Amino acid sequence: MANAVTDSIDSFFEEHHIEPPRFDYNMKYGPTTLILLFFSFSFIGWIWEVGLHIAQAGEFVNRGVLFGPWLPIYGSGGVMILLLLRRFFHRPVLTFFLNMFLCSGIEYFTSWFLETTKGIRWWDYSGYFLNINGRICLEGSVVFGLGGCAIIYFLAPFLGNLYKRIKPFLKILICIIFILFFSLDTAHSMIHPNTGEGITDEVKDRELPPVKPRH
Repeated sequence: MANAVTDSIDSFFEEHHIEPPRFDYNMKYGPTTLILLFFSFSFIGWIWEVGLHIAQAGEFVNRGVLFGPWLPIYGSGGVMILLLLRRFFHRPVLTFFLNMFLCSGIEYFTSWFLETTKGIRWWDYSGYFLNINGRICLEGSVVFGLGGCAIIYFLAPFLGNLYKRIKPFLKILICIIFILFFSLDTAHSMIHPNTGEGITDEVKDRELPPVKPRH
């Protein structure tokens, strides 16, 4: 049965002269491809969180500290997985747990940094099972582990093959445009971060330590 399905899929690609997708987890990614992957993962993360809020609250809310359609914590995590854990990709179970620890570390540091510099939390897992200071929790870590594996074995190779088809000059131009808009958004958000109902209101009543003045 499985062979019949595989043969049918192969025949479809051959008849329509379409190159079938390749999922080579050992694929190496150049600088421009990594930049595009960063923004792709950031956008997918934004879609994920916005979609969750719509499902839970029935309304659209622009999630995250920034104002653009991107959550860089997802982009950073995805790219760091590809760069730091490559030697373990041939061991999926170990890779899953390493994804959990790496991405949870990024999430914990991001939460601490934002709270330290802004005096605000953008998420709080205090009511979740096995949470650490409300910054990370077991449920979120498992999701990161699974998401990291999806990136390594499916999403990154698929997108990498797509981005290889873009002409180098155009690829560089796209990266420059993305970086420019992202930098402007980051600079603005450092002074006026994205806050409000559905973004930070869920944790605004939590007692937070005052931000220490900078000297």
